Parts: sequence; C-alpha cells; structure tokens
Amino acid sequence: MTDLPSDFWGGWIAIVTIVSFAALGWLIFSIYFSPRSPEEETEGPTWDETLKEGSEPAPMWWFWFILALMVLTVLYLMLYPGLGSYAGALRWSQGGRLDQSMQDYAAEFGGVRTLVAEAQLSTLQSDPPMMRSAQRIYDRQCAVCHGYDAAGQADLFPNLVDDDWQWGGTAAQIEQSIRQGRRAVMVGWLELLGGKVGVQRVADYVRIIGTESATAHPGRTQYMQFCAGCHGVDGAGNAALGAPNLADDVWLYGNSDAALHESIAVGRNGVMPAFEGRLDDTQIRLLLAWLTR
Repeated sequence: MTDLPSDFWGGWIAIVTIVSFAALGWLIFSIYFSPRSPEEETEGPTWDETLKEGSEPAPMWWFWFILALMVLTVLYLMLYPGLGSYAGALRWSQGGRLDQSMQDYAAEFGGVRTLVAEAQLSTLQSDPPMMRSAQRIYDRQCAVCHGYDAAGQADLFPNLVDDDWQWGGTAAQIEQSIRQGRRAVMVGWLELLGGKVGVQRVADYVRIIGTESATAHPGRTQYMQFCAGCHGVDGAGNAALGAPNLADDVWLYGNSDAALHESIAVGRNGVMPAFEGRLDDTQIRLLLAWLTR
C-alpha cells in the first residue's frame, strides 16, 4: 500500500473526515429532532404539504435518505482506503489493482513476448502479423519525427528506409540508437575558416569531394585541416562518431547553399532520444526487425 499518505498527513485526513462526519450527523439530528418553541412558528406559505419557513424540517424521507448515505459512507470507509492511512479491510488500491493487472498480463502473454524478444530478425520479418504489430509501434513512437513512411522530414530527421545510417546500419548499431539514443555535435567553423569566404570554399569542396576535380580545389586544404578528422579524407564519414558521409547524395539538413553554410558556419546539434525506458525488449525487437527488413 505504498500509495497511501504518510502517517502525518494520514492522521490529518482521518481527523478532518471524522470531525466532518460527526458535524454532519449533529446537523441532521438538530434539524429533525431538536425541540422547537412556539415562538418559532411563523405565518407564511407552505411547501410539500407540511414544509413551512421556520416551523418544520424537511420531509422525513430526506432524513432517511441522508441516513442511508451516511451508513454507506461508514461501510465504505471500513472496506476501502479513505480514512487517512488506513488501508481498509479489503486493502484495495489503484496501485495494487495495476500491479495485479500487470501480473495477469505477464502470466498470459509473458512467454510469447519472451519468444519474440529472442527471435531471429528474419523470423519476425517473415511473419506478417508481427510486422503489422511493428508498424503500429513505429507509428506511435517514431512517425512523429521520421514520418509515417519513415522517409524523414523537415530536413531535420533522417530517412530510415535508405542505406545511409549516420551511426551505422548494422542491427546492433540500430538497436543501440533506439535503446540509448544519439547526440550528434557538429561545431561551427566560421571563425577558424576565416569567415564566410572560407565557409563557402569548404562547402564548394564538399559538393565535389570524391571526384577528380576535388584534388585541386582550393577548399581541400581547409577540409583536410578541420574536417577530415571526423568525416575522413575521402568524406566517407565515421559511424563511430556519428559523422555522416559527405561523398554521397544524402543530406540530412539539405544541400542548398544556405543549408551547407549553416551546417559549416554555425554547426548542428541533432538529438535522438533514448527509448529503452519507453519500449520493452519485445517492442524494440519488433521495431528493429521492421527497420531492417
């Protein structure tokens, strides 16, 4: 019963509840059974046959109705939590009900979920119902950023259906990305490159990196000095560092002049949140199978 209040607050709740209940009982008793003097009688209209202002209490059936509710209240407080930290005779709580539901669910489906979590990816990929379940997981957890077609969107979130993976495209690397998340840091190089002219020179070089004309390009020297350490001499990137491949046609933030200038001059800070605490092993396995199918 860890969801019950502490002894201090439980005591206050119990006192307030008991005092309020006693005050209500006294009020009802005084209205219906306290003696009235003749001076209290007043002339005036009559409602509901016998009800007069200042002369008679409400009809007796009101009293019996309120009394029945008070009896039910006492029974409730005896059986269920409500009187401070007293757990009630039945020891019921929302937390306990949730725990019991979780236990029942684990007992009924735990074995199947364990098999799914340990299954080969190829086995899951060949099972249409499993892939439909994986699709629903993706739609709920991933589509808001990567799009329902997983093709990425807004020049901010990467395409998940191509072969370009910034942090590596093996099953183990993708699973690590899902479980632990990723945080990429591309620092700004505006000052070190000598201002906008240097930034534009490197941007132009990046566009043609890997081609024959790149060897004599004036931006090559600065690229080799400031960029090759992460992205490689050939611009192929480094998955261990999350440095993307610059020699292909995939551009996460776009390849326009403005986008390249922003990336090089100001930098980028991409964040992929960790889902290990949000998804269990079975859900992650299904999602991994769906992404690598």
